[in-house]
This record gives sequence, structure tokens and C-alpha cells, in this order.
Amino acid sequence: MSAIEQYLIDTWRASQHGEPMPPPPGRDDVAVLREIRSYEQVKAVVEGRPAGHPWRAALRRMLNRHRLVDRAAG
Repeated sequence: MSAIEQYLIDTWRASQHGEPMPPPPGRDDVAVLREIRSYEQVKAVVEGRPAGHPWRAALRRMLNRHRLVDRAAG
């Protein structure tokens, strides 16, 4: 069952029982991702690492690997 189907069933049940409607799927996704990012940055500081933006660091690593492969092939 997909998240949308479950949401529709939960909405129908809530309307039948006079309960508040459940939040739509995906409503808090961005907030959760921001919270994960904040947690990772705090964890980095506690471990003594720089608390830079994790996506930028991952992108930088990926690009550096790509450049190294290009240099070795050329």
C-alpha cells in the first residue's frame, strides 16, 4: 500500500470517528531533512571535525574522484 492510499484510509477513518485529520504525506519532509543536517553538524563539532555543509563536502569528494579518474585515463 502506498503512502497516499494509507493517507486516504486514515482520512476516511478520522472523518467517520470525528477525529482530526492526519497530516498529508510529505508535509514535514523538508523539516526532517533540516533536522538531520543540524544533528550531523553538531555531531561533527563534538567529534572535533569541521561542521561544514555535508552535501557540499560530498559533492567536492565526488568531483575530486572524477577529476582523478580523468587524469589517469588521459
